[in-house]
Parts: sequence; structure tokens; C-alpha cells
Amino acid sequence: MRGIGFSPNRVVWLLAVLLMTSSCTRPQSEASLRKVQIQQAWELQPGDQVAGRRIAGSLGDITVDLDGGKIYAPFDGLVQPNDLEGCVVFSSPEVPAYLFRWCGVRQPKLGEVKRGEAIASADYLEFAALRRQPDGKWAMVEPASDILQRTLSPQ
Repeated sequence: MRGIGFSPNRVVWLLAVLLMTSSCTRPQSEASLRKVQIQQAWELQPGDQVAGRRIAGSLGDITVDLDGGKIYAPFDGLVQPNDLEGCVVFSSPEVPAYLFRWCGVRQPKLGEVKRGEAIASADYLEFAALRRQPDGKWAMVEPASDILQRTLSPQ
């Protein structure tokens, strides 16, 4: 009597498929889209279109000419895609009351990152610092120069 045969070739093939699919995908929780509700409301936001042109920055952003240079994690933390086109959000348990939104980035490394690790590159980086408010919304605040320094050079 022949049962459902588990030949060594089938087992090896199944294990190979499982390993390939699990190693090629990033856990969804790491790179899930992060929508940030900002307390201030402006008509134009990064990613909006006006006369066929993309808005790159908005009120509250600092724009840095990186000329294709890299940006780095200012702390150990998490990089997530943002609901604004071309933007990512960085959060860290070291500064839990703050988020950093970076727009204009190319090929960002999503998920967990270590302090000083290269995250992305950009021609122009639009940097916004956000502080959590008691109502759960986020308010744009002026970024500290040392945080900007850590973002622009590996520490």
C-alpha cells in the first residue's frame, strides 16, 4: 500500500520555498504605513500637485540640500512609510514624544534601524519634527540642531 509519499526531494523543495518566501519578505508590522494626524492644518502638503508640479515641502519643514547624500538614524528606532508620497516617518523609544518625518527620500530602509545606520539618500531632504500633544495629535515643532546633525552624519 502506498500512502502520500514524502520523498526527500519534496521535503527539500517545500523547505526551500518556505525559506525563500520568509526571508524575502519583511514583517508587515515593521513597515506598516504610518498616518500622522498633525494638529496644524495647511492647504498644501508635501506630495500635493499644483499646476502639474509636486510640492516638496510645506510650512514647518526644513529643507536641506543633500545633493544625493545619505541620511542616518539619529537613534535606534523604526522607519515606516508615511501616507504622504515620498515620505517616511522615524520613531524611537529614546524620544517617545517625537516623530521625524523625512520627505524627498529615495529607497528608504524600512523597519528597525540602529543609530548611525544609513536609511536613505535624497537630493533635498524635507525634515519635519513633530511632538505628541495631549489629544494624541502631532504638532510641528522646530527640530533641535543636534537631531538634525545626527540625521545628516553617522554618529
